[in-house]
Amino acid sequence: MRRSCWYRLRLVVVFASALLVGACANLGASRNVPPSQYPQPTIDKAVTQVALLASYLEVLQRLVQGAPAEQAEILSGARHDFEAAPTPSHELRYAMVLATPNHPGTDCVKAQQLLREVIASQESLLPAERAMAFLTLQNVNQTLAQIAENQRLQAAADHTDRDRVAVLNRRLQSEIDDNVRLHKELDDAHAKLDAIANIERALNKPKAPGGAPQ
Repeated sequence: MRRSCWYRLRLVVVFASALLVGACANLGASRNVPPSQYPQPTIDKAVTQVALLASYLEVLQRLVQGAPAEQAEILSGARHDFEAAPTPSHELRYAMVLATPNHPGTDCVKAQQLLREVIASQESLLPAERAMAFLTLQNVNQTLAQIAENQRLQAAADHTDRDRVAVLNRRLQSEIDDNVRLHKELDDAHAKLDAIANIERALNKPKAPGGAPQ
């Protein structure tokens, strides 16, 4: 499942990279067009998206490749930024950190909650951020679905094992009860045989001259 999570995360990063390249291309093209045909606000928006996507990709790369201490530092920094200034961008960054697999701070349930909040207020996000939020949420939903299915299968296997153990225990107890019963019947049979032997010895014992057994 970890390999699947990492594969889907790579798809998110690849998509974001494509958006980044497209934004850079548009920005480069805008420099070759007269200012009258490409208003300044459009250039500013493209620059902002490029900077944001680059920062997101840098954080994810460091998180995936970093040592545990660096991973903990990234998680702590993302959480601090979000708690200090809970803007949609900070919330998205924190959610993406939590959604990244294979580090101690991975928390898909919390990431899912934050991503849903981000998407609910997506009007305040840039288009590239909205795309990142939707893709990351889809990745998290699939991961949680896999976890739930694995837990269901494990629970079913545990239930089957418990049933099997219960059947074996009942069979063992039945065999123990049968052994106890057979031992009791054997003891009763020995007692009866001993009683019969005693009676036979008494009957076969020689009698005294007066008729009484010696």
